[in-house]
Amino acid sequence: MTQAAAPARRRFLLAACAVAGISVSLAACAASTFPFIPDHYTFSPQQVQEAVQRKFPYQRTVSQVFDVALTNPVVGFLPDANRVSVKLDARLASPFMPQPVNGVFTLSSQLAYDAAMHAVVLKQPTVDNVAVSGDAQAYTQQINAAAAVLATQLLTNYPIYTFKPEELQFAGVNYEPGTITILTNGIRVQIVEK
Repeated sequence: MTQAAAPARRRFLLAACAVAGISVSLAACAASTFPFIPDHYTFSPQQVQEAVQRKFPYQRTVSQVFDVALTNPVVGFLPDANRVSVKLDARLASPFMPQPVNGVFTLSSQLAYDAAMHAVVLKQPTVDNVAVSGDAQAYTQQINAAAAVLATQLLTNYPIYTFKPEELQFAGVNYEPGTITILTNGIRVQIVEK
């Protein structure tokens, strides 16, 4: 009776190994056929810096009073406020000032997903700080107003990352960005099913 049980046990073990082998082969095949869809994307400071830098240098006449040139953007992250900051060198000239002055504008912005553009964009930019030198301090109020106009024109709906169609599709299912979180070392965009 033990001799009959041994071949049956061997057949069972061989069948179990064959099923396990097929399962492993199918799993390996599926993994190589379909791309991996993560539950989030994280954009590094370098990626965000490069995206913002494409917009500069930027020159504009504001309210027919100030000629403003903005250069050298430096992107920062404000995780406590869930905002991105951009520090810019500014050069202002006006017929009301004896000579052009240099300054620094610091702007910040929220981020949002624009479905029509398939992009993470800057939203509701604000001027956090304007520092100017010399005689321009007498015009601080006007310079702040000009900086606010520039921030709106320059950064509202500016894309920092545009998703490729294949990044938001997997096995016939469409995905889209969800919650956007500013971290100390980048921007994390959650990916959710549409």
